[in-house]
Amino acid sequence: MPRKTVAGFLNDHIVSTLAGVTEAGRPLFLKIPYNGQGPLEELAAYDSRMIVGILGGSAGTTMGAFQLIHDAWKHGAKVALLRRKINLSEHPLAFIELLRRVVDGEVQPLEAVKIYHSILQKSGIRPQKHLQQDTQLTTNKMSYR
Repeated sequence: MPRKTVAGFLNDHIVSTLAGVTEAGRPLFLKIPYNGQGPLEELAAYDSRMIVGILGGSAGTTMGAFQLIHDAWKHGAKVALLRRKINLSEHPLAFIELLRRVVDGEVQPLEAVKIYHSILQKSGIRPQKHLQQDTQLTTNKMSYR
């Protein structure tokens, strides 16, 4: 199957499965990998009562995490499950606070990475990645191959 058709294929299966479930049995929450803008918007629009949440995937870079939550929120996700990204960060509380600020539109992802590194420096915490490396975008899409 060509890579560009995988997200649509997965959405078709999710919607087909949900179509066979009565309203009383329909889930309130759908947890899915982030497969890009279009597929996420499709699922978020399918049933406005269902809360669409995205999975975070591997730890990656701080920029990858902040860009992921920015894009997912912008395109319909209402929950982000970023367990590894948070747990593996140097300063989980600062990381979560900046994720919230990105979602609220107070800061853009790149600015949030710079603020995060500033907080690490002020706290005397050595970053796992240098700022230049941590501002690189890691892929947010899941691979099914």
